Amino acid sequence: MKKTLLSICILISTLATASAQLLPTFQLGIKGGLNFSSLKTNDNWLDGSSRTGYQAGLWARIGGAGFHFQPELYVTGKNAKATVNETDAEVKMDFTSLDLPLLLGTRIGLGPIAARIQVGPVISFLIDKDNSVFDRLGQVGNTGAYKDQAIALTGGVGVDIMRLRADLRYEHGLSSLTKDGARSQKINLWTIGIGYRLF
Repeated sequence: MKKTLLSICILISTLATASAQLLPTFQLGIKGGLNFSSLKTNDNWLDGSSRTGYQAGLWARIGGAGFHFQPELYVTGKNAKATVNETDAEVKMDFTSLDLPLLLGTRIGLGPIAARIQVGPVISFLIDKDNSVFDRLGQVGNTGAYKDQAIALTGGVGVDIMRLRADLRYEHGLSSLTKDGARSQKINLWTIGIGYRLF
C-alpha cells in the first residue's frame, strides 16, 4: 500500500511538472557576461585575433508547449586586435553597442533544473563612435563609411538551475560593419553569460 501511494505521488508530481512546461509562462531577469570578439574581413587585409569584452542587460522569456521566445537587451563592449597585413601595423579596436537578440529555444528537463538550446538573430546598434574601431581603422588606410547597425546570427546552449541561468553562445556576423562592399568587416564572438531570474 505504501509503495502504491508513493508511486501515485511521484506520478502526480511528474504530470504536474510536465503540464507546467506546456502552459504559457513569463520570466524576466538580469544577465552579465564576457565575450571574445574577432574581426573578419573578406580579402584578408586584416589578420585579427580575439580580445575580451563584456555584456550586461536584461532578458525575458515567454514560453509554452515546450518552446519559448527570449528577447534580450544588452550593452556590449566589443574588443578586437588586428594586424594590417600591408603595413604590419597593429590596431586595438574597442566599441560599444546596444544588442537585441531575438531567440527561439526549447528547454530539456523537468522542474528547477534543465538544459536549453537557443538560436536567433541579433541586431546591434552602435552607441559610440569616438575613439572607436572606426577612427582607428581609418588611421591605417581604410576610408570606407561605417554603418550604425549590424545583424548577426547567434546560437548556443544553456542551463537553468533554480533562479540562476548560464549560457554559452557563438555569434556569427552576417552584415558588414562598413558600407564599402569591396572590404567587408564582420564581428564574430563567443559569449559566456550568467543570469538571474527576478520573477
